Amino acid sequence: MKALIDASRQRLAISVNAELTMLYWQIGWAINTDVLQQSRADYGKQTVLALARQLSAEYGGSFSEKNLRRMMQFADVFPEKEIVVSLMRQLSWTHLLALIPIKDPLKRAFYAEMCRLDRWSVRALRQHIDAMLYERTAVSRKPEAAIAQDLTTLRETDQLTPDLVFRDTYVLDFLGLPAAHSEATLEKAVVGRLQEFILEMGQGFSFLERQKRISVDDTDYYLDLLFYHRKLRRLVAIDLKLGKFRPEHKGQMELYLRWLDRYDRQEGELPPIGLLLCSEGNTEHVELLLLDQSDIRVAHYLTELPPKEWFEQKLHKAIELARQQLDQHSL
Repeated sequence: MKALIDASRQRLAISVNAELTMLYWQIGWAINTDVLQQSRADYGKQTVLALARQLSAEYGGSFSEKNLRRMMQFADVFPEKEIVVSLMRQLSWTHLLALIPIKDPLKRAFYAEMCRLDRWSVRALRQHIDAMLYERTAVSRKPEAAIAQDLTTLRETDQLTPDLVFRDTYVLDFLGLPAAHSEATLEKAVVGRLQEFILEMGQGFSFLERQKRISVDDTDYYLDLLFYHRKLRRLVAIDLKLGKFRPEHKGQMELYLRWLDRYDRQEGELPPIGLLLCSEGNTEHVELLLLDQSDIRVAHYLTELPPKEWFEQKLHKAIELARQQLDQHSL
């Protein structure tokens, strides 16, 4: 009986939330187009204030001037009713309030779709925005048309691409590593704080093995960490490296991936993908080796969270440089 009651209440809450979200969008749209006719002049402000007073008197504080302006912003940043209909089934009005201040439409769409797909709480959504998840994800480095295509595919099919999953920078401050540490110390710390590591990697990762033995001829190699990503349906080989990425790391990872593809890949899975997690970046080497076109990703990990201003500047500069290089290659 309790299960039936709880399920019914949950369905009712979802239905009420969806109805309210559509109501707020329709009110915002009506004010913008019919009342103000997209004008933001002084008389328009007085009109919204007068409207708020009338609605609040009859329907309560939910229709205050502040809330009406939120509804107007909502209709501004989500002008397509079809997208609102899709989002309101799974995102609450509070989720949408967290998305509204994001000015970049592609960035906003990324958070909306990932939130919908991974069922983030409002708190998790805000944490991902504050941690600049979009800027750290590989998709942000792509040309805008390519980003839009990836997001459209995600919206229509719920299919993730590696560029939406893997990041260029991972913040591992929770490991408590000293400035001078070894690869073995890093690996041990990751396994010891596996839950936090998976949260930073992103939803969908499952841990399989540590020090996976790869036997080729009469030689044994050991892969640091082996994961599986449910939504990508791929084994994920992770090798931890101190210092910068070096060309020989590519050959080593290719060997691991081909062995895993031959001996460990199960029916229905896609080919394995590799992540080289390095303590320092080495962008030009990665670019020259065309790793962005392969099944190998190279990322930089930080053992401390830098000041937000430094972090923002570094990531925005990296995005701009990557897009310029892509534009040059396309000419």
